Amino acid sequence: MTSILVVEDDDAIRTAVQRGLRERGHAVIAVGTGLAGLEQVLQEQPQVVLLDLGLPDVDGLTLISMIRAASAVPIIVITARDDDPTMVKALDSGADDYVVKPFGTDQVAARIRAVLRRGGREASAVAALRVGDLVIDERTRTVVLAGRPVELSRKEFDVLLLLASRAGQVVTKRELLAEVWQQAYGGSDRTVDVHLSWLRRKLGETAADPRYLLSVRGVGVRLVDPGDGQADGQD
Repeated sequence: MTSILVVEDDDAIRTAVQRGLRERGHAVIAVGTGLAGLEQVLQEQPQVVLLDLGLPDVDGLTLISMIRAASAVPIIVITARDDDPTMVKALDSGADDYVVKPFGTDQVAARIRAVLRRGGREASAVAALRVGDLVIDERTRTVVLAGRPVELSRKEFDVLLLLASRAGQVVTKRELLAEVWQQAYGGSDRTVDVHLSWLRRKLGETAADPRYLLSVRGVGVRLVDPGDGQADGQD
């Protein structure tokens, strides 16, 4: 059984697609707006997204980019727009396939099987790392916090990625310098401290009021899920 998210504002089409895919044994969530679709991607992490371009709140091409910034989930566009420029823009924005309305459920089901076959282990390998509401996508080098993009420098991203790959564990300054900067540790080197300070600011926190980045005095830092209540244990 495949978990599928349908983002389609036309009630009749949305209901028909949802019913047809459920009859074929899939788990289907259907929503009528782009922002509701983005929320479902972040919360439910479906295996495939079927996405209409003509949405009432967010342009479909923009939504593709927003989803791709947060997830590597395969996206199949389902739309009445059959012009080549729109198709090219959709695929360039991150869509994996493009189906023009009207279509049959069998055709859509076949496209779903195809994108899953093409993805295979590669899709799993580039899956975004998630810590609470923080999503770090190594493939696209993007970060999303509570549905909003966070602009990071290259080194800031590398630091956050390393911490996310070892979420909950203490990463020492020595390790950060060695893996991010390829430098030996120097007691007076404040490079790590400066970048952690910048990261905290961009994540909306301070050293005195942390949510994600918890300092372990004299050792290093660990990235945690604020929902786990680990901030209370900061040294």
